[in-house]
Amino acid sequence: MAIVKPFKGLRFQNSAGAINELVCPPYDIISEEERKEFLATNKHNVIRLELPKEGENVYKKAGEVLENWLENNIVATEAEDKFYIYEEEFVVDGIQKSFKGVIARVKLTDFNEGVVIPHENTLSAAKEDRFNLMCATGCNFSQVYCLFEDKNKAITDVINTVDGTKAINEFTDKEKVTHRLWTLNADCGLTELFNDKCLYIADGHHRYETALRFRQFERDNGAAPDAASEYVMMMLVPMESDGLVVFPTHRIVHSLENFDGRKMLFDARDYFHVGEMPSYARLETNLKEQYDLDRISFGAYVNGRFYLLTLKSSPTLEELLPELHETLRTLDVSILHSLILEKLMGIDKENMAKQINLKYTRDANEAVEAVNGGANCAFFLNPTRVEQIAAVGSAGQKMPQKSTYFYPKLITGLVMNKIK
Repeated sequence: MAIVKPFKGLRFQNSAGAINELVCPPYDIISEEERKEFLATNKHNVIRLELPKEGENVYKKAGEVLENWLENNIVATEAEDKFYIYEEEFVVDGIQKSFKGVIARVKLTDFNEGVVIPHENTLSAAKEDRFNLMCATGCNFSQVYCLFEDKNKAITDVINTVDGTKAINEFTDKEKVTHRLWTLNADCGLTELFNDKCLYIADGHHRYETALRFRQFERDNGAAPDAASEYVMMMLVPMESDGLVVFPTHRIVHSLENFDGRKMLFDARDYFHVGEMPSYARLETNLKEQYDLDRISFGAYVNGRFYLLTLKSSPTLEELLPELHETLRTLDVSILHSLILEKLMGIDKENMAKQINLKYTRDANEAVEAVNGGANCAFFLNPTRVEQIAAVGSAGQKMPQKSTYFYPKLITGLVMNKIK
């Protein structure tokens, strides 16, 4: 099944500065203001490689920067193959949590082989950007984040052998997330333990699909069968970890012509119980109650008012959406997209993929402000459960774009992987 190998990681050297000044969050959640702040703190921040903005050809410039850093020992490749154990420790709702996983090179396989399993559709623009960067730099700067089943805890036990030992890197970022990195020898047994595993993509669908495209590009240009481009860097985390946290991603609908919010809510009553909420705080409380009861429910902000929409028991989803796979009928986000966005509002899948009338945000306040500023309406979701993600992936299905937001995001720049 999964071919998981140690590798000679590309890492920042002491000459580059303090590690907390050199790393950054994933490129797709960084604002331009934040990007400039990272560069002002340290000119060697990995943001120059992961989200390049310099030069006439930003991708070419990123490749030149990487070569310069290699020549000047700002970054260097490890002498030996290693596995990297990465931990994030954080607080959510006043509760301290943490999870550990292994960063490794994983052999790329097509999705139809059933080894690496996606759960989410992707956006084409993001993949084109990542492919151009990959071609220009020949490097993975951030990991594809995957989950795997470890019911007997054999892999977890190996990962936990680092407990009580000094990390090679440890720091706390401005979001108060503590990051730790250790190494394990190539002969620690992890390769063998992963032989019978499937890997479920939690975050990084765009990066994985881009890596598949880059692999084919390299093959077409004569790459050897064992070339580094046949692999991608992954962070592999046990699905049973108590520290896994998934946040929802809310939807903002904008620029629809002749949008009538009152009619949309009236029509929604064919399928949902619709109740007005006095505030977002009350809506959030009610959403959590519905989540705990395992009911399909989501919130809406329309015409300056909040509403809770909870699915009626009749007619059944099997009757309403016979074309939708049974695993997708358990998801709030799929029902929102199918019954409200598509059926009632006329926003088809192609429109969603191109983000013509749809914008995504994790920040409920941003969604409210967008509507107050002229957007049509916003929808607020409960988080998708980890077991739902696995069930959808195992069934060969895909959720709508931006259905999951694993928190916290993996930091970029602790360890990187040369693929050319």
